[in-house]
Amino acid sequence: MKDRKIYCFNNIARVGTDHFRAGYELTEDINEAAGVLVRSAKLHDIEFPEGLRAIARAGSGVDNIPIDRCSEAGIVVFNTPGANANSVKELVLCGMLLAARDITGGMQWVKDNAADENIAKNAESAKKAFSGHELENKTLGIIGLGAIGVLVANAAVSLGMKVYGYDPYMSVESAWHLSPLVIHAASAEEVYAVSDFLTVHVHANDSTRHMINAEAIARMKDGVVLLNYARDAVYDEEAVAAALESGKAARYVTDFANPMTVKMSKAIVTPHLGACTEEAEDNCAVMAVNELQDYLDNGNIKHSVNFPDVNAGVCGTAARVAILHRNIPNMLSQITTFFGAQGLNIDYLANKARGGFAYTLIDLDQQMPFDTVQKLLEIDGVVRVRRVKN
Repeated sequence: MKDRKIYCFNNIARVGTDHFRAGYELTEDINEAAGVLVRSAKLHDIEFPEGLRAIARAGSGVDNIPIDRCSEAGIVVFNTPGANANSVKELVLCGMLLAARDITGGMQWVKDNAADENIAKNAESAKKAFSGHELENKTLGIIGLGAIGVLVANAAVSLGMKVYGYDPYMSVESAWHLSPLVIHAASAEEVYAVSDFLTVHVHANDSTRHMINAEAIARMKDGVVLLNYARDAVYDEEAVAAALESGKAARYVTDFANPMTVKMSKAIVTPHLGACTEEAEDNCAVMAVNELQDYLDNGNIKHSVNFPDVNAGVCGTAARVAILHRNIPNMLSQITTFFGAQGLNIDYLANKARGGFAYTLIDLDQQMPFDTVQKLLEIDGVVRVRRVKN
């Protein structure tokens, strides 16, 4: 295995970086880096060095990374789905409890009356102002049944809530873990119509931007509680503010403080605490390091957001080459024809596509000439070639 240098944009938990094998080292110069680890740092204005091969985000959201630019440069971007799921799940439950019962208002009353010697007696009459309701027998609607959504659904069932879930792209793994008591809705609109509480767990992208908008809110029950532990862009917060003002929505619980949410009188706002637990940070760091190392050492891709997953294990042949290319007709034929023309026998080949890009991983039963990489790059549509072994 080659020696490799890794650059960290944020403090990455030591339990994660300790997983790097001998030969890896952290560097303070990004221009030396083969890989990058990042949490929240904004990378859109960063100029990436030519030798950078991969970026691993210790978290699930990747809106701080220029995905399109990375794809064009052949930089594989990883995230860590599920690593912080339990941490977020617990905060969602906390958010529902805070919205159902005016706990924060009661706590503030205690602070404001801390000098009152008769506070215990006076609290008995004051507490009426902070009464609420229980979660049991209320209906929770969940849009997005990935790692977080499934955990939230199962926990809510355990609390005695009725749970409706909608996710047209739910994975087999999520389906296996989801409680059979969760009602599978046929549409998001069905979820909107029945929910006392609504939580959304989807990635922020062009298709999900402002998915919770005025039209969606109009389909909801009066007094609905909206919870946002996805990204602020998923909610049209102007529409949310209008719903709070009119009484259509009772509360907006969000983990994303911004100039609008902090001014909403009926909003409960936390400063992006979803993954802020020691356990979540450790889990994300370990997963990100393992993904990065497996790609750099073996060419395997798992949990990439811009290239398809391909796993060929550890190379047991003389050579392995990784080819990142555009997903266009005749690419695979051109690649295999090239190796045949070079007199190089392919022992194993894996090829998968994702959107406009594809990934081909090839094992050879003999060593490659040193000009193989350069010749492959001459094929129109090839973005990057990496000699993984030999």
